[in-house]
Amino acid sequence: QSEKELQDAVKLQEEKMLKLIDSSGEVTRLKEEMSQLKRSLQRAESEAKVLWEEMRGQEPKRDSTYIQERVFLQQEVDKLRLLLLEKEDENQLLSDKY
Repeated sequence: QSEKELQDAVKLQEEKMLKLIDSSGEVTRLKEEMSQLKRSLQRAESEAKVLWEEMRGQEPKRDSTYIQERVFLQQEVDKLRLLLLEKEDENQLLSDKY
């Protein structure tokens, strides 16, 4: 009887482990999705910032190629900032780990 109880306990633990693995996979997927959404938001914010500056008339009127180039450059700056933050986070995690 105790062997049966032990088998049931092991089976229950295995089920719990499988649920945890599924949950961690879901968390990882959601984190990646959140990261992609943040990047999309940053891109949109960069474009809006450049376009807003153009619309406020602080700069002389420019052609659309110039504006597109400014948007692209702002997006690149934002990407580099994001990479820097990610590397700083990685370094912090490694520091904490060791």
